[in-house]
Amino acid sequence: MTNISPTTLRSARWFAPDDLRSSGHRSRFMQMGYAASDWAGKPVIAIVNTWSDVNQCHAHFKQRVEDVKRGVLQAGGFALELPAISLSEPIVKPTTMLYRNFLAMETEELLRSHPIDGAVLMGGCDKTTPGLLMGAFSAGLPCIFLPAGPMLRGNWKGKVLGSGSDAWKYWDERRAGRISEAQWAEVEAGIARSHGTCMTMGTAATMMGIAEAIGMTLPGASAIPAADANHIRMSASCGQRIVQMVWDHLTPAALLSRANFENGIAVAMAMGCSTNAIIHLVAMSRRAGCAIGLDDFDAASRKVPVLANIRPSGDKYLMEDFYYAGGLPGLMSRLGDHLDLQARCVNGCTLGENLAGAEVYNDDVIRPLNNPIYAEGALAVLRGNLAPDGCVIKPSACAPHLLRHTGPALVFDDYPEMKKAVDDPDLNVTAEHVLVLRNAGPQGGPGMPEWGMLPIPVKLVRAGVNDMLRLSDARMSGTSYGACMLHCAPEAYVGGPLALVKTGDRISVDVPARRIHLEVSDAELAARRVAWTAPPKRYERGYGWMFSRHILQADQGCDFDFLETGFGAAVAEPDIF
Repeated sequence: MTNISPTTLRSARWFAPDDLRSSGHRSRFMQMGYAASDWAGKPVIAIVNTWSDVNQCHAHFKQRVEDVKRGVLQAGGFALELPAISLSEPIVKPTTMLYRNFLAMETEELLRSHPIDGAVLMGGCDKTTPGLLMGAFSAGLPCIFLPAGPMLRGNWKGKVLGSGSDAWKYWDERRAGRISEAQWAEVEAGIARSHGTCMTMGTAATMMGIAEAIGMTLPGASAIPAADANHIRMSASCGQRIVQMVWDHLTPAALLSRANFENGIAVAMAMGCSTNAIIHLVAMSRRAGCAIGLDDFDAASRKVPVLANIRPSGDKYLMEDFYYAGGLPGLMSRLGDHLDLQARCVNGCTLGENLAGAEVYNDDVIRPLNNPIYAEGALAVLRGNLAPDGCVIKPSACAPHLLRHTGPALVFDDYPEMKKAVDDPDLNVTAEHVLVLRNAGPQGGPGMPEWGMLPIPVKLVRAGVNDMLRLSDARMSGTSYGACMLHCAPEAYVGGPLALVKTGDRISVDVPARRIHLEVSDAELAARRVAWTAPPKRYERGYGWMFSRHILQADQGCDFDFLETGFGAAVAEPDIF
């Protein structure tokens, strides 16, 4: 039974009244060639499209938006494309994380200020998924997420290449002099050979999977390769479904509960997720009024094993293989009691109903619970005097001998200093050192860039070292790997304990015990704090100035304080006079 009638559609406030202002709205739509029969009594559907000429992951969105429009029209709706900032992960500098909240703000205000009844959100490249969903949750209108899908496998000389992961691997080979410039150029051409997102279990694949796990995509949508014809059909189905969601008034508030986000955490762990999942899912949950935190992730990591044998946590397969093996429905069908099957999804069914009949077609790609890739979850949260509000490590993607380690710190205050040092063949460093990069957090970066996978010093690379402990207040790409401790909070730039570390200080890490400790006395740390001076401001004007004043720390999701649901009363509908 529907809850909305043609006369109570939100868009009717713009088009239905017999007054001068609404006459102007109708007239201007007619100016674009539409007739009243196109919109009258029909749900108006916004297609928020993050396509641009500079976003490689969304190159197909220029065509897919037409497929969405086809679906909307088939279901009796009226579709309008609303472009939004595209956030190309490898191109935007200093980091797309600086602009995730910008996209969230834009999405919220696009939906609120226009005659929109529901929305299809087209995203996938790393920050676009959380940015679109955060904004849509705050806007409160019915919405469905359309994932861009992963690109096809890379290839070089018959070898399968994975996004990011193999870039780091072969770059180290080049740094060590084992491959030539010409061979590197061949790798560049072969590692990304179709539209779509990274095909490793990086941030893009992780967040598209989480969007499905919390119920915001059609079942099975998140892993469909971008170049697959099924992606076209899925896009049209999104257009069809959102029209009925409007009639049913199936808003995020009606759909989402804490259980949806706990499902998202469990699935993230089983996927071998990107470390960025924590920041984004925390921010999304807080926007939805169903707040989760670092402790929820760490609790899940103790119980939910990694089942997806997808690089970088896995050792062989990529997202294309994951899709053929059964995709996310197949993975979730194996999680059993780790999921709340009563959680609701955008197709109007419960998660349990959506998983009925789901199968796995390759037990090596999607492992059973009794044969996981990693017995605990993909992520772990460490705390101690260096990270009182936590830091994050991906134990499933680092060398096992580094899960318990004590070594001297080698500290860098900024990225250029670090980059110069690690390329110095005479650097005074051993594999026992803990590399430390600071002033790279939310404010210090600025925007918390993906600098956390600090390069192994070339001196050690040439000696055959391929992993060592690294600590920073930065993030790292979800396609990265290694013993990298990230998101150290509070960050050094605002005076967090990381700001007090000196080269030579000993740092102890015990991942099973979830502990990180700087072996320096409290009295010495207090003296260092007195001597510490705040670094200069990053911005004096513009968006960056606003960002610096309102960005929250990593453990709180890096949202703007004034955008969180609890900041103030809900925004009213716009006046139309």
